[in-house]
Amino acid sequence: MAQGDPQPLVSVIVVNYRGADDTITCLRALATDLDYAEIELICVDNASGGDDVARIRAAVPGVRLVESPVNSGFAGGCNLGARHAAGTVLGFLNNDARPAPGWVSAAVAELRAQPRVAAVASKVLDWDGTGTDFVDAGLTWFGMGYKRHAGSPLADVPSAEHDVAKDVLFGTGSAMFVRASVFAELGGFDERFFMFYEDVDLGWRLNLRGWRVRYVPESLTYHRHHATMAAVDAPDTGRETFLLERNALAALYKNLSDESLAKALPAALALAVRRATARGDLDATQLDLERGVGPVETGDVAIPRTTLAGVLAIDQFVELLPSLAESRAAEQAARVRTDADLLPLLRKALEPAYPLPRYLAAHDILVEAFGIEAAFGQRRRVLVITGDALGERMAGPAIRAWNIAATLSAEHDVHLVTTNPHVSPPPAPFRVSAGKRHELDAPIAEADVVILQGHVLELAPSLKKRYANKIVVADLYDPMHLELLEQGKGVADDKRAADLAGVTRVLDAQLERGDFFLCASERQRHFWLGHLAALGRLSPRLYDADPTTQSLLAVVPFGLSPQAPVRTGPGLRSALGIGATDHVVLWAGGVYSWFDPLTLVRAIEKLRRRRPDVRLVFLGMKHPNPEVAEMDIGARTVRLADSLGLTGKHVYFNEQWVPYDERQNWLLDANCGVTTHFEHVETTFAFRTRVLDYLWAGLPIVTTDGDAFADLIRAERLGVVVPAEDADALADAMEKSLYDAEFAAGCVERIAAVAERFAWPEALKPLVEFCRNPRPAADRLAGSADLVTAKPVRGTEMVRRDVALVREYLNDGGVGELARRAGGRVLKIARQRLRRG
Repeated sequence: MAQGDPQPLVSVIVVNYRGADDTITCLRALATDLDYAEIELICVDNASGGDDVARIRAAVPGVRLVESPVNSGFAGGCNLGARHAAGTVLGFLNNDARPAPGWVSAAVAELRAQPRVAAVASKVLDWDGTGTDFVDAGLTWFGMGYKRHAGSPLADVPSAEHDVAKDVLFGTGSAMFVRASVFAELGGFDERFFMFYEDVDLGWRLNLRGWRVRYVPESLTYHRHHATMAAVDAPDTGRETFLLERNALAALYKNLSDESLAKALPAALALAVRRATARGDLDATQLDLERGVGPVETGDVAIPRTTLAGVLAIDQFVELLPSLAESRAAEQAARVRTDADLLPLLRKALEPAYPLPRYLAAHDILVEAFGIEAAFGQRRRVLVITGDALGERMAGPAIRAWNIAATLSAEHDVHLVTTNPHVSPPPAPFRVSAGKRHELDAPIAEADVVILQGHVLELAPSLKKRYANKIVVADLYDPMHLELLEQGKGVADDKRAADLAGVTRVLDAQLERGDFFLCASERQRHFWLGHLAALGRLSPRLYDADPTTQSLLAVVPFGLSPQAPVRTGPGLRSALGIGATDHVVLWAGGVYSWFDPLTLVRAIEKLRRRRPDVRLVFLGMKHPNPEVAEMDIGARTVRLADSLGLTGKHVYFNEQWVPYDERQNWLLDANCGVTTHFEHVETTFAFRTRVLDYLWAGLPIVTTDGDAFADLIRAERLGVVVPAEDADALADAMEKSLYDAEFAAGCVERIAAVAERFAWPEALKPLVEFCRNPRPAADRLAGSADLVTAKPVRGTEMVRRDVALVREYLNDGGVGELARRAGGRVLKIARQRLRRG
């Protein structure tokens, strides 16, 4: 949405408790002091009693008063106000707070500029602006959210801590904003919390679902700390302690992963007991163990209210467990981010928080006994799935998946799975296995990020349904449908069309489901952007989140080993009986329909007449994946070489692919690398992985024009680029690369520099960065409807607008068009009412 568009309507909700003076002051400031016009004021009276409602209505006539029959706390009061709100943005402000003029406008500007931001946390200072109330958020491992720097003089807090926008785990409920659609999607605040930590719980849930909560210092308010609590509760009743203790356990239980909760919950329960006894200065020495648990000889043990409140909080937590378990199931099913992802937002998760000696000692014991530090610093779990065979002999998709797994395993726990039954992989620093369609759900369930390629998504339908919230990276480096156009030329038209439609559906499904996409070149990036646009993925929300779309689609070329090739055994000369002084041209990959080995063989026939020692070697004719069908072009190439009398003399065919870990021996025996193809659309967007092996081995390259590598070779002077199907030009290019020593040496020198750019760690950097902070794509976030910017139309203006629309629809398509449009509006209104409950 453009910054010049009309401002969205903001509904600001203030909850009144007992005593309307603060509420009236707050509402008057909202009505008169703000520099934002499109505001709806809603005041929820939380069963305050007395004449509060009448006083508020008389003092602030423009406010919409909603009366609650019971005091449902801050959480329930805010939710009630939200259900009556018309705005696309909800603002929550404590009745003992007052806003600065830019409070709303600064928050709305952030929400409009950052579509992945669901909530804005305002900067909150004390009433006179000299001390801090909220400038950052933190969370302890035992579930207690806290305001970092709260109570500190503003002058003592570094400017970078309070004057710079940043992501936080939660915003304080005393002054915050949230998108109305997202608030509705999450069910609002958890009303079981009543008050305290309902804002922590909401922010935690937002972050787990992939949204961001953003602290915006320009959205400023002033707050009388705990004035509201003083109005509803006497300080010595222990209710505040009870709510803090119970709600911390509830938030912890709902939002931690299974692994983290297994360690944290028992430790948190034990720590809550120690916190309760430490507050009352109680310990086991005050009990007579010989006579049982009871009064000691000197009299009964006095139990302070705060101690009893802590114990009762645990008791009430147990009572709430059945309903909390339902909420936990929903939150864990919806989460797309890991506990490890959120660690930076917890700030200091291991901080004890309470300076009580006996409590601190227990904290250290529990942290060590339950492995809390390890639980809150665990590595992310990444699943890489390929449909290609994993073994000593691997083709491009398997090589790419293997290196993705190897690179990511330095930071994460990686599991590489192939859906191909042919698995005999070399040793790896990560887990490798095979799985059929029905066996993929288990590794998917364990994963935090799933990286897939080819047809894998169709073999893992649970990623579309049961695990629709998992972060998915789709590797699109291989435009399969373009290959199929060329590969299927000899197939009957109806089958060819059906095959193409099937492969296109497979790719469409990936493009609709993925959160992050990889392609191999800038050319491919332009191609896939067009495909994404055609599918509607380049939505306003996604575009506004990142106009470059780099966070959605990144160039990750096929890579090569960062270590230079080292000979470990005999190569092609020994295996094929080629002389030590012969000049060898190497074709380093498979022979497929979209390539042109026929022109290459004819060029060798021309070159051998003036250079008798020229040799052409095809590295592997039979694909290592048995499921890949043989293509006619291979047989035609062999027949052509046979007919020209070249086979076994100037052209050599190695039937079985060379083992992946031995290919360097064959590469190092060559003098030049070659790849030739036809001029067609597959060439335009292809990424010839064999060329990378030529770069790795330092071989001058001869290639046909038309693909991305031809542009690179021409620009960097790494070899010679020739026109398609030109045998004479190809023969001349090979002669120059093989026999012009000065030219070849220059190519080798320049290749060494270029090869560094394609080393796997360098090539995979965009994927590595994404996996460090994985998030769903902006348009896949739940409740992600864009803000409605138009001013709401009411009264006679609405009637005039509707009459004009009726005329327009009748002119465009008559009664049928009018009926269609009216039906659409009815459906939209129904959906809005459903969302609001």
